[in-house]
Amino acid sequence: MAEKPAVLIVGGLGYIGRFLALYIQKNNLASEVRIVDKTLPQLAWLAPEFDEACSNDKFMQADASKEQSLTRIFDRSNGKQWDYIFNCGGETRNSQDDEVYKVRSLALSVALGKEAAQRGVKAFVELSTGMVYKSDSQPSKEGDKLKPWSKIAVFKLQAEEQLAKIEGLNLIIVRLAHVYGDYASQFVATALSMARVYQDLEEEMKWLWTKDLRVNTVHISDVVRALWDTANWYAVKQKPNWDDKAMGATPIFNIVDQGQTSQGTMAEIIGQLFGIKTGFQGQLISTFARLNMDSVVDDVNDDLLGPWADLLQDAGITRPGPLTPFMEKELLKDTDLSMDGSRLETVVGFKYEKPHITKELVQEMIDSYTRIGWWPVKK
Repeated sequence: MAEKPAVLIVGGLGYIGRFLALYIQKNNLASEVRIVDKTLPQLAWLAPEFDEACSNDKFMQADASKEQSLTRIFDRSNGKQWDYIFNCGGETRNSQDDEVYKVRSLALSVALGKEAAQRGVKAFVELSTGMVYKSDSQPSKEGDKLKPWSKIAVFKLQAEEQLAKIEGLNLIIVRLAHVYGDYASQFVATALSMARVYQDLEEEMKWLWTKDLRVNTVHISDVVRALWDTANWYAVKQKPNWDDKAMGATPIFNIVDQGQTSQGTMAEIIGQLFGIKTGFQGQLISTFARLNMDSVVDDVNDDLLGPWADLLQDAGITRPGPLTPFMEKELLKDTDLSMDGSRLETVVGFKYEKPHITKELVQEMIDSYTRIGWWPVKK
């Protein structure tokens, strides 16, 4: 491409969207960027470093799942089309009604895909999840068996399948492990919030199941670089000239670090950072939990949410951020999130800069929470 690509990021104020916008801005990669989100920037918990990347002149408030919004989202003032579209949108909360995922995730993806195909967009990158794979002792590759094990994954897989049927859509699907990094508020962040409570209560933090259960991870900085590199690779390559014949008509890439992160990895890092004992519940309690998951999770949440609120109050945090020790039972299944990310490296030539989750990287997360005023620092 002679000139830099014009980029549309849907769900651009979400966790991955904002970091993608920041990466593009810092490295001056695009001729134009438009960030579309239902949420206003003022309500999105944006840290100061995103001010320029997510500034008002780049932002458009719109609900991309509604067809009447699409013309406004896609039309550019110069009459040209967007080169790359990254769909970072969709419902990220667990345990919602099916209808919520149907409208906010599935309908959103399909509406965007159809419009992108009609307008000849060069690369449409759909963000999906590694939870679409059937849990296996071996890390899942892109062509392996699928058996989604969370509601988000069920509807993400439907979106993948429906997008793949859209004639003329230049589709790339990426499936993500647990994303962590500065300001993250999901999986790893929940464990950190829980650990902070156990530290205060001076109690041991015990996990269900075993230390070997895989909870694969990937750092946000690697995620956004991978997203950009796959779009670039696709735009230059253009199907059907894939090097990898096994890939089929739609290229799919796992984005996951090389660390094969397990519960044991997390327990060790957390134990070191918080100076607390960590362990695992053992077979008997884990079996009981499997049969009585609702009540077990409710009990743990009841035990942790009160002390967490007290910690915030004692720290003078009057406007708490998105951090919480609240555990989602959907994510507490005895199911491995175990993925193989080698295709991205061999086909696209991508290199992970943070190949393993480390104590230092997790400490950086806590430092980011402290900086923005979300973290109840130990006195």
